[in-house]
Amino acid sequence: MTNSDYLLKAAIKKVTEKLNDLVVEKIEEATNIAQDAPEIIKKEFDTLKEAIIEEAERMEKEMRKNRNTETSQYYKDPNLSEVLEEIEEIKEKIEEFNIKIDNII
Repeated sequence: MTNSDYLLKAAIKKVTEKLNDLVVEKIEEATNIAQDAPEIIKKEFDTLKEAIIEEAERMEKEMRKNRNTETSQYYKDPNLSEVLEEIEEIKEKIEEFNIKIDNII
């Protein structure tokens, strides 16, 4: 074998080792991300759920405030009770979904 043959084999060996190390490292990173994904998703969902509940409560308070200032107008609005029922249904669905997520994790 000539020096260039050894040089070529050495280059192939080192590139292969480097690629193997890189692949193993990336697989480990992907595994860690996959293991953390349910917790990350749960945290994001909890944040979203809290934001939705806060917004629903804010809307409800604003409706109450407006209802107190303009009582007769809101009593005439048939959509008010429907909106309040929808808010309650959304809260219940969020709670049910949260329970399911907790059971999965």
